[in-house]
Amino acid sequence: MSTSAQAAAPAISKHTERAQAVRAFIAQVRQLAPDAARATPEQLSKVAALLEDLGRRRELFPPEAFTVVPGRPASIYRLAEDIDGGYALYLSLGEPGKAQPPHDHTTWAIIAGVRGNERNEVYARAKSADPLRDTLAHVRRVDVGPGDSIVLGPGDVHTIELVGDEPGAHLHFYGLALDRLHGRVVFESAQGGSYRTFSPPAAIYHARVSARELQDELRGDAEIAVLDVREAGRYARRHLLHAASAPLWRLELLADHLVPRRGTRIVLVDDDESQAHHAAAKLTRLGWTDVSVLAGGNDGWEREGLELFSGTNVPSKAFGEIIEHEKHTPWIDVDELHERVARGDDIVVVDSRTPEEFHNFTLPFSHSLPGAELVYRIRELAPDPKTFVVVNCAGRTRSIVGAQTLIDAGIPNRVASLRNGTMEWLLSGRELAYSRHAALPEPGEAAQAAAREQAGNVARRAGIGHIDTATLRAFEAEQDTRTLYKFDVRTREEYETGHLEGWRWAPGGQLVQATDEYLATRRARVVLADWDGVRALTTGAWLAQLGAVEVYLYRPPALAPVQRGPEPRRVLRHRPDAPAVRAQALRAALEADEALVFDVESRVEYERGHVAGARFAAPDRLEEFLPQDDRRGIVLTSSDGVLASIVAAELAWRAKRPVRYLLGGTRAWKAQGLAAGTGAAGVLTGDDDQSISPYLFDDLSARDRGFRDYLDWELGLVEQLERDGSADIRLIAAG
Repeated sequence: MSTSAQAAAPAISKHTERAQAVRAFIAQVRQLAPDAARATPEQLSKVAALLEDLGRRRELFPPEAFTVVPGRPASIYRLAEDIDGGYALYLSLGEPGKAQPPHDHTTWAIIAGVRGNERNEVYARAKSADPLRDTLAHVRRVDVGPGDSIVLGPGDVHTIELVGDEPGAHLHFYGLALDRLHGRVVFESAQGGSYRTFSPPAAIYHARVSARELQDELRGDAEIAVLDVREAGRYARRHLLHAASAPLWRLELLADHLVPRRGTRIVLVDDDESQAHHAAAKLTRLGWTDVSVLAGGNDGWEREGLELFSGTNVPSKAFGEIIEHEKHTPWIDVDELHERVARGDDIVVVDSRTPEEFHNFTLPFSHSLPGAELVYRIRELAPDPKTFVVVNCAGRTRSIVGAQTLIDAGIPNRVASLRNGTMEWLLSGRELAYSRHAALPEPGEAAQAAAREQAGNVARRAGIGHIDTATLRAFEAEQDTRTLYKFDVRTREEYETGHLEGWRWAPGGQLVQATDEYLATRRARVVLADWDGVRALTTGAWLAQLGAVEVYLYRPPALAPVQRGPEPRRVLRHRPDAPAVRAQALRAALEADEALVFDVESRVEYERGHVAGARFAAPDRLEEFLPQDDRRGIVLTSSDGVLASIVAAELAWRAKRPVRYLLGGTRAWKAQGLAAGTGAAGVLTGDDDQSISPYLFDDLSARDRGFRDYLDWELGLVEQLERDGSADIRLIAAG
């Protein structure tokens, strides 16, 4: 397969057109003034001409995307900002009469017009006999309208006022971001006098996109990623169908994983815009350049009469329901299964979840066979075509998808899913087995050959095929303009024994079951490494039917160099690191009542075991629980300390107080044999951080209610998808 026949480029949104224009402007500025901190007047004069040109493109700054916030005379929107705060570009909006008293910037500033007339009165500052009062002398007046600009030096003082009847929109470009200009001052009058620190704007916003506009983009052909920046537990209660969970305080760990291309169109969502603009600022500093916020968040989406979904991995779970609904995947109920097993029928039950989930609990007589391994390994468990194969999971999705995988592949056996999985098994009063270890059977040569033929047939029907190395290299060369995900879908042990450099691990069954946890960019390219001719083809066929991405297969050369070990974990940073504290030092501080410890990662993991005396709070609510005094130091912990280090740096910046993190996290604490606690005492924020599975409920009646609610929810997804009307699912016909 080659890329010689390229499809027409998809139409881009006005937001993406603006992002491209801003990127081009910043790139030109870097050439003209390579050092933002030392830009010369001559360089800034040339930059001002570029900013004027950008301002003339007023169609890029439409009022529907950039509005003055009700109740405020002016609003500031961030358009670009470097990770160190340099080259900070804003759109300043105001109603007629908006004014700012005399103030300086402590860095260079350039203002260019988009709409309206912003009058600048510029003053020279001088010392007076009173060390607390300076004088101001008027130097010049500059009216900045469309096509005009003004350049101000670090020491210049100016006032601004919107004159005339037209609302104003002006581009403000600074050598350093507004929230880093801690030395700015504002004067009491145009003559000078006393002065005080000039605080940055209370809020800086980002371009908004309406619900209907976003709906159109999601149905279009251009790349787009929707990220819900609330904590995962709140996300699970209601969210957009195509939104991936990417909590604000965890973006440094998730963003690069979910949206690797920095120019990807991203729309951020929360309930009501209370967190999305903070997330947009973070992503902008970290290098993403096309970031918008859903106007009104989920509340605004709902007000437009559009569909919101509850639950997790909804597109994938809805996929399973549509498969059963359209393909009439056969099923067996728990009573019939129990009877068949009890009388010794020729039956094999396979659990299509991950080996880790299998270890947690499973049916007593089941075999572990994760989804992507089914076609590859089933013949070792059911070599006789007369054997009845039943596929099971915890609920419904992986049972249905797994059973249909075997049916579509054309294995000769009778195949069915276990209706409602282990949930129904428990609801019927039966018991599960715990702590069993997965033992995947290795397929023989004949079994592999048959599996390859069947997997290849399904892949062809799904419309996917192999690309050669040259095409893969071409895809890689285009990664700045087209998103590329590269996944190895084999087992963890195989991946860690040797994988292609730069390829991520995504066990095939999970990539289909939880696609939104691995990739967030719709219309992206996805390439799967095909080592054995079976598992990547099986996974790719389902991804192609799930839709939303282009799927390709790549067969690694026989002697391709490989890397060993787990998938590298990339952590982004945009704040100075918080200081760390080692476990023994923290123990001493706790014994002396000199520290408070907060666990910030997972309520479930906290309840299983935590630093003795620690409390749990989801990161986005942590500030609520900080003591007013600073008698005791604040220390954060997480499982391995990585998330805690990120949250500590952000919290220290926001709360303006010292915050440390436990080096090595709770694992390091436990490894040294230090006192640990268990249970829910100390949980401060309920289930905000993640959706709690009914399997974890101690109360059996609550557990069973949770099971029934979950199963009813899954069964209702088909109807809800029909109301939403934006699913991409296209199932292949029977072979």
